[in-house]
Amino acid sequence: MANNWLIEEITKATKSLGLDLSEGEIKLDHPTDLVLGDFSTNVAMSLAKKAGKNPKDLAEEIKTKILEQANPNIKDIQVAGPGFINFYLSDEFFAKTLQEILTKPETFGETKVLSGQKVMVEFTDPNPFKEFHIGHLMSNTVGESISRLIEKNGAETKRACYQGDVGMHVAMTMWGMLKLEADLPKEEATVREKVKFLGQAYAFGATEYKEGSDNAKEGITIINKKLYKRADPKVNDLYDLGRQWSLDYFETIYAKLGTKFDYYFFESDTAEVGQKLVEEGLVKNIFEKSDGAVVFHGEAFDPKLHTRVFLNAEGLPTYEAKELGLAKIKAGKYAADVSISITGNEINDYFKVVLRAMQELMPEIAEKIKHLSHGMLRLPTGKMSSRTGQVITAESLIDEVKEKVLEKIKDRDFSDEEKNDIAEKVAVGALKYSILKQGIGKDIIFDFDKSLSFEGDSGPYLQYAYTRALSVLKKAENLEAKPLSEADAISKLDFDVPEVQLQKLPASTSIATLESLLYRLPEVTESAYQELAPQQVSTYLIEVAGAFNSFYAQNQIIGSDNEVYFLALTRATSIVLKNGLGLLAIPVLERM
Repeated sequence: MANNWLIEEITKATKSLGLDLSEGEIKLDHPTDLVLGDFSTNVAMSLAKKAGKNPKDLAEEIKTKILEQANPNIKDIQVAGPGFINFYLSDEFFAKTLQEILTKPETFGETKVLSGQKVMVEFTDPNPFKEFHIGHLMSNTVGESISRLIEKNGAETKRACYQGDVGMHVAMTMWGMLKLEADLPKEEATVREKVKFLGQAYAFGATEYKEGSDNAKEGITIINKKLYKRADPKVNDLYDLGRQWSLDYFETIYAKLGTKFDYYFFESDTAEVGQKLVEEGLVKNIFEKSDGAVVFHGEAFDPKLHTRVFLNAEGLPTYEAKELGLAKIKAGKYAADVSISITGNEINDYFKVVLRAMQELMPEIAEKIKHLSHGMLRLPTGKMSSRTGQVITAESLIDEVKEKVLEKIKDRDFSDEEKNDIAEKVAVGALKYSILKQGIGKDIIFDFDKSLSFEGDSGPYLQYAYTRALSVLKKAENLEAKPLSEADAISKLDFDVPEVQLQKLPASTSIATLESLLYRLPEVTESAYQELAPQQVSTYLIEVAGAFNSFYAQNQIIGSDNEVYFLALTRATSIVLKNGLGLLAIPVLERM
């Protein structure tokens, strides 16, 4: 990480003073005001009691020792307040880090802290035969970002999606499909048309089950049993057709969101495995029978837990049993060191009970599972449903945001195809940033106007900062008439860091601010993974974009005496923004 070398310098200095530090005891922060340095530590205050010295005096001793070590990355050290040690980095440090960014544009920001680790991340989890709603959009956004953070820290990362392709919702849809078979879409119909029919069939079946005759309710219950046993050829054919329609439709959404799954798991596969596991647990007295069902008494193991049913009175596995089967199947498919399950926080209590049962039944698998939950995505009205009462689908929300973007750019000199591409990517960026800019456990209120602003705390603001940097680079080579990719444009810049004489300006300038931010991406990548906090990346990128926009506004870049260095800063900014947005799975654009 970018600050490991400084931690080593502090460690050497304290050891030379006869003080031993425990692992992780050195905490480094970036002062908000550059006048106070690039890094700051309170290590002298934490060691003062052990050393039997005044914190400020000890800070001065540590400062002296570090200066004696003469690390070329350090320009100056100051002691402030009750014993803070503030470090000012050297021009040589900024030159080296700038060179690293420019010579490794594809990988800058990555670390190796998880090298050799294998991680599976399960997220999104939409159910075939039902809508891909905004809750799934929330899960996908969080899960894809967490996956990328783990991946960019060096772990082999596999993405998994678990889908409920059996259950009463499917039986209701089958009932509707049988009753509406005359309206079944033709093979050449679009995926949207096919999925729309499934929605109509589900609505019909659900209404019949709730409000219809006893025959309808009984018929749907029978279909549900047939689905588990694959006992009816006609039902099987319709089921296979509808299931594939759903899965094909989901793939179109994943493509928009930038996700590609490595594994797909289905309840139809986990049910039998889960049922056998529960039956084994029943013999081992982990589960017990209750009113014809098989339950797990969580409170017997932890007073904060509760009792849940794992096999119902009809002997069929519940979601809880299927979760056990899923865990076993996952472990068999991919030997992960850590298996992360990302869900909405409404099932936190459910998952705690399932995990406790798993610890009794399969401790070697349970110990590798980590549950990460997110809040709900809501609209400013506070609702997750439309005026008609229907759940809002992810695609309808993306389309609504997209229409607002198209309105904003309608007068721009772009082709219709380019406008459509820009609008969709900006819409996706706006939604994802709104979700990821705060802690993932919190509910998100999606504000259309704020989220689509090209100024301030938004995804489009970051995307626009990137295109602005790219535009400067293209203009530097008179490429306006022939738009090129970032790689083509920046490869034409004649820049060699070691030959550039850095003219370090006062710390209050926009140039120094930008310099002090660009090198931090690797430490942000690592910290965001360690805390499972994508919002750290969002916050950092907003700071970078703000610093670049100030630099852009206050300095003539092309044609200035510092043109080469200013273009290098611009190029480095484009790389940091692109790679940082990549961590959030927010698409970048070459023009906006």
